[in-house]
Amino acid sequence: MDHLPRLVKSLNKEQVRYFKLFASRTQQSFERKDIQLFDFLRKNDEDKEEAFMQKLYPSDSKNAWYRLKNRLLSDLNKSLSVLHYEDDAFVHACHMLALYKFFFSKNLLEEARYYLRRCERSAESIENYELLDIVFGEYIRLSHESLQVDPQKFIDKRKENRQRLEDIRAIDDLLAVVTYRLKTTQNFAPDRNPFLDLLKKTTDDFIKDRDLKNSPQLRFRIYRAVSQVLLQRHEYKPLEQYLLSTFKEFEKDGLFNRSNHDTKLQMLTYIVNTLFKTDKLKESLLWAEKLKVAMDEFNQLHFDKYFFFFYNALVINYSVLDPVQAITILEDLKDQSRIKSNAYYLWFVYLNLAVLHFDQTNYKVAIKHFGKLSMLDGFKSADASLRLKISIGELLNRYELQQMDVLEYKMNRLNKEYKKLIADEDHYAEREILEILKRMLNVAEVKKDVKLMDKMKAFSDWTRKNYEGDGVIIDYGNWVRMHI
Repeated sequence: MDHLPRLVKSLNKEQVRYFKLFASRTQQSFERKDIQLFDFLRKNDEDKEEAFMQKLYPSDSKNAWYRLKNRLLSDLNKSLSVLHYEDDAFVHACHMLALYKFFFSKNLLEEARYYLRRCERSAESIENYELLDIVFGEYIRLSHESLQVDPQKFIDKRKENRQRLEDIRAIDDLLAVVTYRLKTTQNFAPDRNPFLDLLKKTTDDFIKDRDLKNSPQLRFRIYRAVSQVLLQRHEYKPLEQYLLSTFKEFEKDGLFNRSNHDTKLQMLTYIVNTLFKTDKLKESLLWAEKLKVAMDEFNQLHFDKYFFFFYNALVINYSVLDPVQAITILEDLKDQSRIKSNAYYLWFVYLNLAVLHFDQTNYKVAIKHFGKLSMLDGFKSADASLRLKISIGELLNRYELQQMDVLEYKMNRLNKEYKKLIADEDHYAEREILEILKRMLNVAEVKKDVKLMDKMKAFSDWTRKNYEGDGVIIDYGNWVRMHI
């Protein structure tokens, strides 16, 4: 899929409405081909483009078609830029800098200076010292043309800003050391957390400037580095303690604002997911509600980005606390336009529906969702390990429905398609469950086959010790225990 169809399908209602207004800014009496193409791409898949092209340009070469697509993409880019240019301080600053460049090129110096001042204020509000360095350079350049600009003032500002850039480099050096020390430190004991002491000592060793230690930019950067390291190491208990204490400190010190609202939402998402990992499900749901409230702040800034994370939090927690409620949430989700427009979201919805119905022994409903999963765009190009686990889930489901002919046929195909993967030691669980399932197919009464029972009990014991984590889709151990 090329960029244009993907972009069109990702637009929300406000963006679609604004584009239509933007495109109709010039009066046209004839039917617009670019609007026809836009509407077509919103409703149809890419494989139907050829027929639509023939309809618009039955006799022309493909050059006209490509020109139309390029014009539509250009107008979409302009429309999105105009609609969202004030949503983010950095984007707004870049727009102001572009307007400064435009007026400077026209020799309209007062107008140019006005937009440069606005760019400077935006860059300062987000502590973007790289952009400020460009701005001060432009002021000095502008002083060659205008007596209203004192170059010495901005030369001094640029020198101060260079010192800030040096401080940023010192921060980056610190983060590199923090990250290394965390990665080389042994796992933290669950009953005590020396992690914060390690972090403080490393900061004190490398940063002597008190103001720099209290810099919001430093604190946010340390948060990102530390949380990523702990997350990669699956150190969920230390991560929980760090996130909760850090979020509380950031709130107390008033660090959160519109320019870093994305970081606040990210922190809340991490807290929700970490509490789930540490089995504090009700607390996780409480923090999910805090995430929802924060998503409505600043006129729902970043709402679309975190929409999925909020519902993911509800689903994973209710999957344990109240599976029926989780199913209800997913059923509502699958009909929402945000979900339909994103292949990954659809995967999430149908996979969870399949697994939840399977766990609830609603096998007839589950098999429908397993079927829809395999029909979704991108299933064949998805990670082979994921496809293998989904396919095994379907096989177990068909065994429960006693669809033995279909099961045997699909199992033979699966063994051929994933032969190398199944032989890999990383997929020991998949290899064993397939072997057990094969034997179950070939015996009249499973519980009377002593060797099969021994194998199933041994596998069940193995799963209790080894089979857990993010890669689990169907709990093979639980399923085997149901049949022992």
